[in-house]
Amino acid sequence: MSIQTLAFAVVALALAAVPAHAEPIRIVALGDSLSAGYGLESADAFTGVLQAALVARGHDVVIVNAGVSGDTASDGLARVDWSVGEDADAVIVELGANDALRGVDPAIARDALDRLLARLGERGLPVLLAGMRAPPNLGADYAATFDPIYPELAEKHGTLLYPFFLDGVAADTGLNQPDGIHPNAAGVAIIVERMVPAVESLIAAAAAAN
Repeated sequence: MSIQTLAFAVVALALAAVPAHAEPIRIVALGDSLSAGYGLESADAFTGVLQAALVARGHDVVIVNAGVSGDTASDGLARVDWSVGEDADAVIVELGANDALRGVDPAIARDALDRLLARLGERGLPVLLAGMRAPPNLGADYAATFDPIYPELAEKHGTLLYPFFLDGVAADTGLNQPDGIHPNAAGVAIIVERMVPAVESLIAAAAAAN
């Protein structure tokens, strides 16, 4: 073997040892107006702020905004197959707030989320389920039925759980828009700051699955 041939062989082996450039991990945020960014510029919406925070922490990710204002859990179930494309690596499910606001029977929301998580599970997609809590005005009985939906379904389907999407923001007038329901830019920043560790666990699960 000539020196030149040997040199080419060494270079070829070295290149073969270098892993191919991986595509960014695509996380779909399937939700309602809270994740869609109602009343905010895209850069200040949950998905935009979350992606920026994760990139700043060194993650190669794309957060896809699949939030639709007004969606209930049943609406999310109805569109999950086309909202979560074949190129998705993981999903954040943020649904149920509108069910609670409208006083929908918690059994209906539970069934829809149950079937939605089962559908994503069949596709082998890691999921982070973002929990919601019933508004106080609906009473203790409603909350006792609605609030446990999220931890119970997360355990049933083996998904990651972020207990309350609006943790640290709900009912704080300084962190919400004038309607008192949707976070403002400052509120979104707090949601993302608190939620990043859970999303990093989702990224790890997606990387392991791939």
